[in-house]
Amino acid sequence: MNDDKVTAVALGGMKARGERIAALTACDYFSARVVDGAGIDLILVGDSLGMVALGYRNTLPVTMEEMLHHTRAVSRGVRRALLVADMPFMAAGVSVEETVRNAGRFVKEAGAEAVKIEGGEEIGGHVRAVVRAGVPVLGHIGLTPQDVLVVGGYRVQGRGEEAARRLLDDARALRECGVFAVVLECVPSPVAASITAALDIPTIGIGAGPRCDGQILVLHDILGMYEGRAAKFMKVYADVGAAMREAAAAYAREVREGAYPDDAHSYR
Repeated sequence: MNDDKVTAVALGGMKARGERIAALTACDYFSARVVDGAGIDLILVGDSLGMVALGYRNTLPVTMEEMLHHTRAVSRGVRRALLVADMPFMAAGVSVEETVRNAGRFVKEAGAEAVKIEGGEEIGGHVRAVVRAGVPVLGHIGLTPQDVLVVGGYRVQGRGEEAARRLLDDARALRECGVFAVVLECVPSPVAASITAALDIPTIGIGAGPRCDGQILVLHDILGMYEGRAAKFMKVYADVGAAMREAAAAYAREVREGAYPDDAHSYR
């Protein structure tokens, strides 16, 4: 692991050298310190925090103020990784001016080093304006959770020749508008591989197979801390959720039995 600060430009160099990019989400100071210290290259303050941290049913209710609050906390814990903030639902795409203003707030007020914007060719003018204003943009195509009501749920995108072609066109359009990388979510592996080969910028997959330039998952998911329905691509690396429940139950039991605090945990 290289200890140099990761930048948007540096990720492009990683693709050129064939180095895989490891990305995770974080939504508070402690998790940011842990993830950054583990050598993760890109930390995303994702709007998924609406579900895993705020208890919403999906990402749509998440506000700019909530995202700014969590991004500020994460920024205090990040030293090496590139810190990217998710533009929440309706924060981008309504008007170019509002998109640029909201992106700027993440950098100026919350310490983000880039923003993520969902959407393809149709959002290109907004992406171009944000980049022109000095804020690096991470694109996001395939399954875009902010469009869940339009697409009818969390479905794999890009199946079939025409759908795959549209995804490739979207990826190329975003590249022309200046994104430094593109997230491919819930895309068939062969389609993601074709897009990865066609672009000179990194692709970061989530449910897009092994041939992307990098991968991203939600921290709460890989730690078994979120009890929602697990997607096919999700892998639990440590069942921290179970350990937390066991610890809380043991504490409650000892308190009720009078076993805690004992002499070893009391002042004299």
